[in-house]
Amino acid sequence: MTALFALATSLLWGLADFGGGLLTRRMPALTVVVASQTVAVVVLGAVVMATGGWHEAGPQLWFAVAAGAVGPVAMLSFYQALALGPMGVVSPLGSLGVTVPVGVGLVLGERPGLLQFAGIAVAVIGILLAGGPEFRGAAVRRRAVLLTLLAAFGFGAVMALISEASTTVTGLFLALFVQRVTNVAVGGTALFVSVRRGARALPEEGGLRAVRLALPALAFVGLADVAANGTYAIAAQHGPVTIAAVLASLYPVVTALAARGVLKERLRAVQAAGAGLALVGTVLLASG
Repeated sequence: MTALFALATSLLWGLADFGGGLLTRRMPALTVVVASQTVAVVVLGAVVMATGGWHEAGPQLWFAVAAGAVGPVAMLSFYQALALGPMGVVSPLGSLGVTVPVGVGLVLGERPGLLQFAGIAVAVIGILLAGGPEFRGAAVRRRAVLLTLLAAFGFGAVMALISEASTTVTGLFLALFVQRVTNVAVGGTALFVSVRRGARALPEEGGLRAVRLALPALAFVGLADVAANGTYAIAAQHGPVTIAAVLASLYPVVTALAARGVLKERLRAVQAAGAGLALVGTVLLASG
């Protein structure tokens, strides 16, 4: 069950990242974040009302608030790092966030077997290679590296926090709702500040109409991200966090394959090798 939900997480996150990447080519990243998460808030609010999830309110929701505050910071740091580039360095470094929940699991006493440790090592190497690391070329700006590491820590922290935010399914709906409300509040504040400083909130071409036309895609990104957080929380609650975190972090492979299938981008040899290693690591983890 842990492996199934964790792999579902990687699929959903990979597709959400792919969709978000396409949208940020046409509109400001902050707008994508705020608009997609606003759709998620509306849908989750309806789900919480329908299931009576508000009865699950308790101190554990502060974990959801923390995850909601960290998430936009990590996402924006990642986008800024991508802007400074090169993507072949930023993308693999961003995957290092898996070390946060894995470290938490080890501190809490989880001890995977020898085969599972081997699976973790192989899968993490595969994840890094799937991002297409660049071993040669221009020097990387120190700011890009620092922003990427900040983003990686943030992504890992969200994984660790959201798994602690609930213990029931209805409580999970409420936790995800609180997380997304916080996401919108933090992202909306950042968007307001950036507009006051002269940045654009709407696309240069099409303006508000372009945002309206992109609503289905924005909804998909927001809801896929929410679903990924939910499936990860379930995976982490029903099995070792160390295994759930690694399997959930296979999303760079999904993103790379989506780019290959939809945009016809060719996978570099190192990415293909990374995808293969990630698959081998997955099999080892599932069989351990």
